[in-house]
Amino acid sequence: MGELGITIAKQPFDHLVYHFVLTYSNWETGSICFSESFESLSDGLQAALWELGGVPHSHQTDRLTAAVQKSLHPDEFTQRYQALLNHYGLTGRKTQAASPNENGDVEQRNHRFKRAVQQALLLRGNPDFSTRDEYKLFLKKLFIQLNSGRRNRFLEEQKVLRPLPHQHLESCKRLSVSVGQGSTIRVNHNVYSVESRLIGETIQVQLFAEHLDLFYAQKCVDTLPRLRGEKRHLINYRHMIDQLERKPRAFENYRYREEMFPGSYFRLAYDELKERHTPQKAAKEYLEILRMAAMDSETAVTAALYSLCGRQPITADAVKEILQAHQSPASATEVSIAKVDLAMYDLLLLNGEVSYAS
Repeated sequence: MGELGITIAKQPFDHLVYHFVLTYSNWETGSICFSESFESLSDGLQAALWELGGVPHSHQTDRLTAAVQKSLHPDEFTQRYQALLNHYGLTGRKTQAASPNENGDVEQRNHRFKRAVQQALLLRGNPDFSTRDEYKLFLKKLFIQLNSGRRNRFLEEQKVLRPLPHQHLESCKRLSVSVGQGSTIRVNHNVYSVESRLIGETIQVQLFAEHLDLFYAQKCVDTLPRLRGEKRHLINYRHMIDQLERKPRAFENYRYREEMFPGSYFRLAYDELKERHTPQKAAKEYLEILRMAAMDSETAVTAALYSLCGRQPITADAVKEILQAHQSPASATEVSIAKVDLAMYDLLLLNGEVSYAS
């Protein structure tokens, strides 16, 4: 969908749409996804079937690697895709290699759907949406509009659909991974940082289409966004600060050093420190500042660095002083309590006006 120029809150929204089409009526639906992973395929297919309200006899796909084995493999489909088909009682079908014409119906609907999206965006006036949910609603309304003229044939197809199973099949891949000495794990050819206390431990990873859930000692210790593609990394400086402070000399050549600058003012601070100190001293001073951001408030440290830039030398002590000045406790508000006059109770007894409060 990249060529349509869709943005979310003015930011480019690089995405795909899983597209599901019934070949007789051309009833269609779809869902946003970000890769051709099995998890995206599973989520998209299951969402389509439950929206459809029944199960067709077969499901045909092109030679998607998440579903179809290589030509010399003894099995036709991957184990996970076959399990998905079995869960819904679907017969799997695939196109032949380099034969997109065998999927001609859905290929044509892909083309017409993208044209419909483009026209709907022109009528809307712009391709920018404030949130992803707003964009999802836009697509849902478009599918309803496209399906409105297919009712008669769709009703014919509905009659031969089989019932849905009792529940969805969980669309995640379960992995056991070891946390390396760099406080990182490798999942599907990508690197993620985790808390340093987990170094040397084995954790359980549940890999979903858009996120990872990390489990240790049967407790979910973190949820991370899933990286798209391969050979990429997601590094959180809060996970790394402990080990970096123990070896400040290694900071200058640290593999993920760029991820240790959570904002432009942090980078400016490090560059200024390097101008005034040796690399080791500059790294030590900077890591103290980064520690404050990790433990207290990244926003407050950014504001402190902003106030120091160009006015006075940046040091960890100067940042700490500014933070402490803004964290001083407010003076306690004096509360005045009126003195109780017990004589009024004597007056009530004398007048015989005794009352009780519950």
